[in-house]
Amino acid sequence: MFADSAGFLAAGAADALRATLRSGGANTIAPVRAFRISAAMSASQRLQARELVGRKYAARGYAIAAKAGQAAAAGLEGQEADLLTLTAAREGAVLGTLSVRFDSSEGLAADQVFKTEMRQLRAGGRRLCEFTQLAMDIDEASKRVLACLFHMAYLQAFRLRGAELLVVEVNPRHVGYYQRMLGFRICSEERMNPRVKAPAVLMCLDFHYAQQQVLRYGGQPHLGPVARSLYPFGYSSAEEEVLLEELTASLQ
Repeated sequence: MFADSAGFLAAGAADALRATLRSGGANTIAPVRAFRISAAMSASQRLQARELVGRKYAARGYAIAAKAGQAAAAGLEGQEADLLTLTAAREGAVLGTLSVRFDSSEGLAADQVFKTEMRQLRAGGRRLCEFTQLAMDIDEASKRVLACLFHMAYLQAFRLRGAELLVVEVNPRHVGYYQRMLGFRICSEERMNPRVKAPAVLMCLDFHYAQQQVLRYGGQPHLGPVARSLYPFGYSSAEEEVLLEELTASLQ
């Protein structure tokens, strides 16, 4: 869903984000969720995330999949200071993965294809980040897994790092889904993305809008049919605050 460059081989996070993120299982924060979300810090975690992304991208015919497979086979363990990779796992099996890339002097992957639009988005002085390398094991993962992955990435980007605007590069087939389920808006015309050899559209989401949705619907899956979005399947605002307290304490 989120197209990316070969940079998805990097799975390290900035030093300030090296705390493990917890949810589900024995964790008292979210005991009803039978999965854990954590930062992919070990070599085995990064490998599992890469393999899942590689399989799913290959199934879609994206060119990046071949590069990923070659690099993984070569045992490359790339690091990228501004990239944080999250995984949702159950009993050691990765159900889904999502990466957050924070803006820096090097820019974001979306700058390559959508340079003008990205410059306009930055013009107002807002801090940007991008979500990328999303892959889900559709045979195992649920809507709640996807929602909690997104929510944890939102916590890292918005609540901890102060990013205000999220950008993603989306295949035109999925534009409607991002609009309906998360509130993204279209920020560009369709263009060819040379990294994956597939068309892409730049979309963005104001994190303040996401925050409003979390406060209104978070942690209430029974409101899914009412909200018609992913937000009810994520964390409640109370769970979110406890997670933030743990993350903040881990950084001290």
